[in-house]
Amino acid sequence: MARRSRASRDRNLAVSGAPASPYIQRQMPFYDILDEEQVAKIEAQVDWMFENVGIAFRDDPEALRIWKDAGATVDGDIIRADAQWIRDLCAKAPRQFTQLARNPERSVVIGGTNQVFAPIYGAPFVRDLEGGRRYGDMDSFEKLVKLAYMHPNLHHTGLVICEPCDVPVSKRHLDMVYAHMTLSDKPHLGAITEMSRAQDSVDMAEIIHGKDVMEKNCVIMGNVNTNSPLLVDKVVTEAIRVYCGRGQGIVVVPFILSGAMGPVSTAASVAQAMAEAMMCCAFAQIVRPGAPFVLGNFLSSMSLKSGAPTFGMPEPVVSNYAIGQLARRAGLPLRCGGSLTASKIEDAQAAYESADSMHSTMLAGANYVLHAAGWMEGGLCTGFEKLIMDADRLGSYQKVLSQGLVTSDEEMARDAYGEVEPGGHFLGSAHTMRNYQSAFYEPKLSDSENVESWEDAGEKDMRRRAFERWNQMLHDYEKPAIDPAKEEELAAYVAKRKEEIPDAWY
Repeated sequence: MARRSRASRDRNLAVSGAPASPYIQRQMPFYDILDEEQVAKIEAQVDWMFENVGIAFRDDPEALRIWKDAGATVDGDIIRADAQWIRDLCAKAPRQFTQLARNPERSVVIGGTNQVFAPIYGAPFVRDLEGGRRYGDMDSFEKLVKLAYMHPNLHHTGLVICEPCDVPVSKRHLDMVYAHMTLSDKPHLGAITEMSRAQDSVDMAEIIHGKDVMEKNCVIMGNVNTNSPLLVDKVVTEAIRVYCGRGQGIVVVPFILSGAMGPVSTAASVAQAMAEAMMCCAFAQIVRPGAPFVLGNFLSSMSLKSGAPTFGMPEPVVSNYAIGQLARRAGLPLRCGGSLTASKIEDAQAAYESADSMHSTMLAGANYVLHAAGWMEGGLCTGFEKLIMDADRLGSYQKVLSQGLVTSDEEMARDAYGEVEPGGHFLGSAHTMRNYQSAFYEPKLSDSENVESWEDAGEKDMRRRAFERWNQMLHDYEKPAIDPAKEEELAAYVAKRKEEIPDAWY
């Protein structure tokens, strides 16, 4: 009875939206793989790139003016600068900061020894067991937001869980941000693809949180990619100017396929990623000293025969460890990818690649993990079952990270040895009875029963169990409370902006 009672409690937790742990407070030590000589060599390469190679800041004359006025060397659109000056600017960014959620109990701390899991971002397609693969739409988007809100192992809902391709490109950011703000009360990201869309996101955040709160706190962040190799376009600089200019957070991620957007050697690509991201951090600190900044890493290997990206391979795994160590030395919070795979469905390939990618992200100490759940097909597709399967495993990572090996007096169980005779068992001991409800992590989708029980239950594989679970979660979904006046003001803002913006599908 006790085991069923615990399962019932956990099930209710997962579908009620009640806060479990708003983020992970890590107890495990970080896994540092570089010795001092290796660190010095990579950091010297980064400094060489600042001073000799430079980074192009393109299509944004205002960004070039900001750099020039600050004292950088501007050669066309190439920015070069003294390495120590860049590092000193990066030191102005906070080592950790809080992103406030609409529900204060769900606010997250990013940086330091904290880790935050968020779902996939940016996929144009979705897939589920019965609906198959199809373009994302607003209905799918809203369902995925609800699932990310409801799942206790996801701490943050991101933004583009899938692209709602049935809404004009010029307007869909409004619907996406509005959905995150009203269907969930977890922290989320804002739009970045155009300066006006970033501004809309920041303005909507001000409606929810208020100007005074926003002046002193991070309530929204943007997530942008450099155009590797060595190019920062106006999507990045304009997003930095909008978000950081208002004291909000920015995540900048060099997207490097080694052998294409970076050298084929992992060490050189890691140095390039650090140089690109740190130059953006320095720019953000020129715009507004102290603005929250998260240094990102999305370094992947590729098939040199076909050019296709590969995931869960040894080279990107090593890059996660290395860049985690380097980011901590630079004093910057780190973002890595999570449960990554090139597989088209939730098969063995997906499981192996996702596990290797996520495990290295976990040990590397990534403070903000985008793509922690739902990623398939190299990021082109969000899987409903994959989202639930990945999030289920995140619970085990969360326990490992937040607890490690506990060695309290209770954990040492000395009283149990006085109760259990040699050759006996501990099942009914007082120590077991005190601790059985929390002793082991129980994944909700894994079937550990005997084969007869599995056959009697319909011989369901994990995909089918995940399908049934997310459908049940949506059936039980309850919208989180929101101030009606704020919701009305948000809706009016969205309606007004949609009237002002012409439809555009590209």
